[in-house]
Amino acid sequence: MSHDITPFRIDVPQADLDELARRLDAARWPEELPGAGWDYGVASGYLEELAGHWRDGYDWRAQERRLNELPQFTTEIDGQNIHFAHVRSPEPDAVPLLVTHGWPSTVADFLDIVRPLTEPGEAGVPVFHLVLPSLPGFGFSGPTRERGWDVTRIARAWAELMRRLGYDRYLVQGGDFGSLISPEVARVAPEHVTGVHLNAVVTASTPPPGTPGLTPEELAKARATAEKWRERSGYATIQSTRPQTLAYALTDSPLGLLAWNLEWFVDYDPARAVQTPVERDAILTNVTTFWLTRTAGSSMRLYREARTAFGGGPRVEAPTAVALFPGDSTIRTLAERQYAIVRWTEYDRGGHFASLQAPDLLVEDVRAFAAVAQ
Repeated sequence: MSHDITPFRIDVPQADLDELARRLDAARWPEELPGAGWDYGVASGYLEELAGHWRDGYDWRAQERRLNELPQFTTEIDGQNIHFAHVRSPEPDAVPLLVTHGWPSTVADFLDIVRPLTEPGEAGVPVFHLVLPSLPGFGFSGPTRERGWDVTRIARAWAELMRRLGYDRYLVQGGDFGSLISPEVARVAPEHVTGVHLNAVVTASTPPPGTPGLTPEELAKARATAEKWRERSGYATIQSTRPQTLAYALTDSPLGLLAWNLEWFVDYDPARAVQTPVERDAILTNVTTFWLTRTAGSSMRLYREARTAFGGGPRVEAPTAVALFPGDSTIRTLAERQYAIVRWTEYDRGGHFASLQAPDLLVEDVRAFAAVAQ
């Protein structure tokens, strides 16, 4: 079995971009109820404006050049092609840090945190060697070719990736699905993971009725979270049960793919959003990557493969930090049952996609944790 690590550079054929433009021009738009806004899903006025920018204003080539500034590579692990960026700090004693994204994201989410995390600054401030893999089935790590790429299998692949890169001791960080995979790396490779940093934690947020040990405030938060999830969970239900059926539509229609992915990138009503808005070009870079690589379907399969992961696993004993941003609903009492939490910080700016919505705060939080976790 080859363990080769091969340099990689993004170079999308112009014909693929021309086809994207053609399909946007030919999009068939559904009717919308008068005054519906976001009550039934993505509002058509919002989507029309964003799709128009995608067609006539967004510059994939500029984003491609920006991504290609990162040293990128591919390697085969457990039969799967894995794409990753590996950005070494000029500081030889920098801390290795493995960062994992979620859905519907790509490593492009991390472009704004690479430089501040890797370049030396003030004396005593930790800097990092960054390893940024694309999840199996996502973008340039896709598609997956067989069943079974669940959270544990990905975690084992990540541990193998770090071994191949020569890192014996390292920190892990993740949000959304990354907040499930990063602690799983600590479970499968506890002798190598020195600390776990999480944002957008998706576990232990909706406890069943009668869960003991919660304060009245936490119970109220749990009820509000459960109600919000009932409203917003349709996408996850489909992706965790019938992803292939949906994949036909999203692989064939860029407009459909854009609308579907907006369910998380944009609050239901942006005018009343509690989260910092995600820049529209950042949204489009992720969506365009899925479109060009035809990985909308294989990325959604992670929800089906990982259905059992949402209940948590054995308690992670590595020191753990949680950064809580607006829009997230993690309850500390429940999180402490799963993680050895040594740092818990709540912010009033940012959101679920912290590296896009408040990169400066995320960088500061990771640095502060690393200073005590090594």
